[in-house]
Amino acid sequence: MTRTPAVEPEHAHPGPPFTLTFDGRPLSARPGQTIAAALWGAGILTWRTTRGGGAPRGAFCGIGTCYDCLATVNGRPNRRACLVPARPGDAVTTQEGTGHDR
Repeated sequence: MTRTPAVEPEHAHPGPPFTLTFDGRPLSARPGQTIAAALWGAGILTWRTTRGGGAPRGAFCGIGTCYDCLATVNGRPNRRACLVPARPGDAVTTQEGTGHDR
């Protein structure tokens, strides 16, 4: 049986970090990260509360299917944080309920 020869792993070389904010707090993110990845990287696991009861939610499926990761991004509610690319200067805020309550 022949084996594939060992190859050096490719190393990612992302661009320089940039800043976005979460509830007014500055966070660092890297090019190519989603909003959810930037929040996770900062140790933030929840960024939404449910309509009925205010239970905390964050990312669950990570592929945009479940909608648990909804956040308000730049004033727009109901953005799936696991799919939205983080951009320099983004203002992400905790979404309460449907996001139209604020």
